[in-house]
This record gives sequence, structure tokens and C-alpha cells, in this order.
Amino acid sequence: MAPTGAAPTGPDALRADLDEILADPRLDGSHAGVVVRDPATDEVLYSRQAAARATPASNAKLLTSAAALEALGPDYEFRTEVVTGAQQVGPVLLGDLHLRGTGDPTVLAADYDRLAEQVAASGIRVVQGGLRTDDTWFDDVPLGTGWAWDDEPYYYSARISALTAAPDTDFDAGTAKVLVSPTVEGQPARVRLDPPTDVVQIDNRTTTSAPDGAPDVAVERDHGGSRVVVSGSVPAGAEPVEDFTTVPDPSAYAADVFAKALAAHGVQVRNAGEGVAPDGARVLADRRSMPLRELLVPFMKLSNNGHAEVLIKAMGREVRGEGSWAAGLEVLDEKLRGLGLSPEVLRMVDGSGLSTMDNVPPEQLTVLLDNARERPWFRSWYDSLPVAGVADRMVGGTLRNRMGGTAAENNVHAKTGSLTGVTSLSGYVTAANGRELVFSVMFNDFVSDAPQDLEDAIAIRLAEYRGADDQQRGRPPVPQQRVQQNAKVYQGDLECSWVKAC
Repeated sequence: MAPTGAAPTGPDALRADLDEILADPRLDGSHAGVVVRDPATDEVLYSRQAAARATPASNAKLLTSAAALEALGPDYEFRTEVVTGAQQVGPVLLGDLHLRGTGDPTVLAADYDRLAEQVAASGIRVVQGGLRTDDTWFDDVPLGTGWAWDDEPYYYSARISALTAAPDTDFDAGTAKVLVSPTVEGQPARVRLDPPTDVVQIDNRTTTSAPDGAPDVAVERDHGGSRVVVSGSVPAGAEPVEDFTTVPDPSAYAADVFAKALAAHGVQVRNAGEGVAPDGARVLADRRSMPLRELLVPFMKLSNNGHAEVLIKAMGREVRGEGSWAAGLEVLDEKLRGLGLSPEVLRMVDGSGLSTMDNVPPEQLTVLLDNARERPWFRSWYDSLPVAGVADRMVGGTLRNRMGGTAAENNVHAKTGSLTGVTSLSGYVTAANGRELVFSVMFNDFVSDAPQDLEDAIAIRLAEYRGADDQQRGRPPVPQQRVQQNAKVYQGDLECSWVKAC
């Protein structure tokens, strides 16, 4: 301790500065849990409400990803197959063609085209039966416990299925791109889907506005339905506006995209529907996903909710023989215990943190961050975390526009999290004295705009920490984060990754 009247030094200086940061009036009446540890000495440098449970938002993905690496392994791959139990006579298949999935969220329209090409190469030109989708690797529960009904149309709350399709290399499975292009001023804009699909119906209520205006487009799928209402305006001469919609049935979406690819390769299919592939079915075409260690990058950098939930169900299927949230969460608890956590003090009802029913103490996250360093998969996991202030989207991720020009830039590797009234940041930082620290910051129940600047201030102060030689310096300057439409900053309570325009 510093002598009475003297300015604090060493860990006391750090604690004094973090106390000052957390005295911000925006946190009055809210929950603020913060833990900072030095893994080399196991010293707790700072602790506030360490054992108090809080809603983690996307910090839950730290738990899910680590458990998946333990349960499935970094080389785990998803499989998508085209199989048949029917006899083939010349170019005619005398029965059904089955499209069978195991949850792969990375299958693009181009991948379905390659599967169709393989089917055509087998000599099949006519399928007398039909195209049947087999998504029974997972159960038929598409949405997680506690997910908000009014989030259902939006890409971050897409339905989970063992058979699906993604429209982009962010791998937002279960969604389609909505592209809105201007025509002539005063006339409706042109709306198309990518990939083209008939599983949703577009209700085009757009207009083409004056050339000097700004685009203002809204896309919303009817709750529980297939109609997608596209409204607003696009300026004449402007680039197309891109948005996303979820689809009501990911398996039907996959079948529709695949059927169109089959037709393009000269394979006629009479109809499509559901159907379990028979035992011993012959494999006509197959695809393997990238290994889990590579999938971690878009999953964690961009905070992809669907990837988390697919991994939960995959863990359940592979370890318990049941592709459900219940089975997967049992495996999650088991693997977290093996990583030194205490599952009895936390509650997880999904894998992504989209549910407000999830509860995790920040102390448990720092235990995970510490113990994960000893796992053989650690480097892949660490490299998947967003990196502060690095503009490359697949490096900086959800931290790419934060903490630039500070000691935290290209230093802090951490997972972000945000929901209404929730923001969190947990990860690693190398202090100025060369020590790698682990930290977790979890704010809940604030009524202001999300105070990510306070998270940043804490992370920056940790990056500046000099150990025994440290001196109190007050709250460090942080680049002001402003809430503005389509800017590359946080928008209200949503992570940048939740707002595709940013």
C-alpha cells in the first residue's frame, strides 16, 4: 500500500484508475463486473462483482468455442451429401435423391452447384422420384430458448437446421441477400435475392428517389411467414443497397438452391420435399466443410450466432447421439468443467449469448481465458479473437474500429458482446511491463447508450500497466464512439457485426 497521502503506485495505482473509470454516472444503478488476472502469478489485480452472474451476450461464444474445440477437435468438419437408395437405369434414377446435412453453415450456392455437377457426372438425367431433404442429424427445434420473437426476421437470429445454405463468405446460414437497385426516379426499385430462391416471396414497396438523396431501405420478413416486405427508397444512379432476410425453412431453402443447380446441369427433378435417406444409401456427391479451426475465424471475429448454435447441436450429436440444445449444453458443461470452470455457478441456454437467460460470472471467463492457454488448440482460438484497432475485417473483427491509436491497438485480443442493456469485453492484453493479462468486463442493466468506451478505457489502462513501477494516471483518453447510421462504429446497443451496413 502507498503511504498515507502519497499517490498510489503499482497494483494500487491500477485499481485506483479502474475505480475511477467505473465511477462513470452511466453505470449508476447498473451491474458492473470486472476481473483482471495475471496468469503467470495467478494474482488478481482487480475484482469487482467477480462472482456475480450477468448476461454475457456474445461473450458466451468464448465458452461455446472452447467447449467445441474440446469436444469436436480443431479438425472437425461438417458433411453434406447427396445419396440415393434407388436403382439407376441408364440416365434415369428410379426413386428419390436425398440431400443430407450435418449442420454445415458454410455451404454456398456455388457448393450446391458443385454437388449438382457431381450428380450429373454420375450419368443421372432424370429423377423419377423426388428430391428429399434429410435434416435429421439435428432435432427440429429451430430457435433458441429465450430468443426474442421480433428478432426472427433478422440475420443474426436465423433458424438452426442440419441442412441450410449461406449467401456469403461470412457464412450467414439460413439467410438470403436482398439487393435493391434503383431504376428511374419515381419508379419502383428492382429487388432480387442472392442466391435466387422461391422459399420467400418479395413484396416490393420501394421507390427510386432523386439522385442526390440517401438510400433508406427496410427489409422485414413477416413473423412466422415467407413474405418479405422491402420498403423505402434508393437514389437513382446509386449502387444497389444490400440487406439480409432470414428464411422460414432452411432445409427447403437448401433444396431449392440445389434443385436449381441440378436443373442447370441437366438433371430433371419432379418435386422436392422431406425424406430420411435409407440406410446404406449410395453416395453420389459429397462436400466437407473447412475444419473447425478455420471456421473459428468468421465465427468469432464476426460474432456469428448461427455458428455457435450449430456447434452446440453438433456437440450433442457427436457426444450424446442427439443433435439438440439440451444434449449439446450437457456436453458444454462437461467440457467447461474439464477446463477448470464451475458449471454449477453459471447458466447457459444457448451457445451464442442471444438469450437474456444466459448468466455467467466474469470470474469464470477469466478462468477459461487462463486455462485455455495450456490447450493444444489455444493458438487457433486466440487468433480467432477480434484484435483492437486492426482494420482488416477478418483480423480486427468487431474490435476493428475501437481503441485505434492507443496502447491497446493490435494488442488486445478479446471477444465483444452486446444486447439491449448489455455490453461485455473479455480477453487478453499485454501490459507495458510485458506481462500478458486476462480480463473480463461485463456491464448489465444500464439505460444509456452502450458504454463501450468504458470497456475500451479499461483495456487501454491494462495495456499501459507497468507493474510495480506503475503510477496513477487517471482515466486514459479514448477515441469518442458516436452513434450514427451506417458509420463504422457501434449503433445503439448493437455490435457492428449485427449491423451489416457498418
